[in-house]
Amino acid sequence: MPVPHKMISELVIGDSEAISSVRTMIRFSINARASVMITGPSGCGKEVVAQAIHRASPRNEQPFIAVNSGAIAADLIESELFGHESGSFTGATGRHVGLFEQANGGTLFLDEIGEMPLSLQVKLLRVIEERSIRRVGGTKQIPVDVRIIAATNRDLQQEIANGGFREDLFYRLCVIPIKIPSLAARPEDVGPLVAHFISLIEPGEERPVLSEAAIERLAAYKWPGNVRELRNVVERAGIFFPGQTIGREEVELLLAETSVVPMFLHTADRPEAMVANVEFAKGFSLQDHLQAEERRLLVDALVECGGVIAQAARLVDVQRTTFVEKMRRHNISRDERQVA
Repeated sequence: MPVPHKMISELVIGDSEAISSVRTMIRFSINARASVMITGPSGCGKEVVAQAIHRASPRNEQPFIAVNSGAIAADLIESELFGHESGSFTGATGRHVGLFEQANGGTLFLDEIGEMPLSLQVKLLRVIEERSIRRVGGTKQIPVDVRIIAATNRDLQQEIANGGFREDLFYRLCVIPIKIPSLAARPEDVGPLVAHFISLIEPGEERPVLSEAAIERLAAYKWPGNVRELRNVVERAGIFFPGQTIGREEVELLLAETSVVPMFLHTADRPEAMVANVEFAKGFSLQDHLQAEERRLLVDALVECGGVIAQAARLVDVQRTTFVEKMRRHNISRDERQVA
């Protein structure tokens, strides 16, 4: 059995009063059967909260099934949720067990519930009321024991007023409401989240160290992508500043939208860095760009040193053997070295 309070604190990270309230609501919900509605902007961690509820609940050994209600074609979502019988429609060559049956005994997370078509909302309400489903093309009611957790970044009250969401379904789903504010509204959570994401860097890889000034700059950022964007920034820091202390200037580079952060020729000591600005275009490959920039830096160093490899290696602060290996990998020709 899980230790609910400890597990919840480990999964839902933050020191803010808002996140403390979220953890309290999770604790109230873990032993209940009632549906939960999680609201908040995209990227704020709604699925993390849903998983915390499931993992801390008595259902933790049963399936947790997540589905994005807006990512499935309207003509397929009923079959995905409830399943279908063979021959029930064109292409239905066999029986399909839907997500409700797959989640039986566990939790079904309906993300972006505000995207669900009205026609399906009626059927979902019936499933909640009757605790049973009927496959498309089937005649048999199949009992299901499923805890529903729904999530949305929409204002469902406004959707109800506009006729886009059923009021009766809203109240059946929103028995336990949990609201997650944007990351910009809770800057005190940035530091704990950064520490958490750094801890997720693969063992054996050098982890960056963020200075107090770096954390202050991150906390002041508006985070349009919320926690998801912060995680990306921390992962980027681990790639470009492994084992280094990151200050405010490095953070500005990590947050830049139209520039590539410093790339490095890695050494046993501190890498030499170079900033390369580039406009992103469709199909842009960061890996290809970094490889091209590394090659250019090697060639420039050789030209500067008249083709003398030992001097060029010292110029960019790498071992001669490392420099030669990189030359081989990048297929740098004698002509490109411009040996005097």
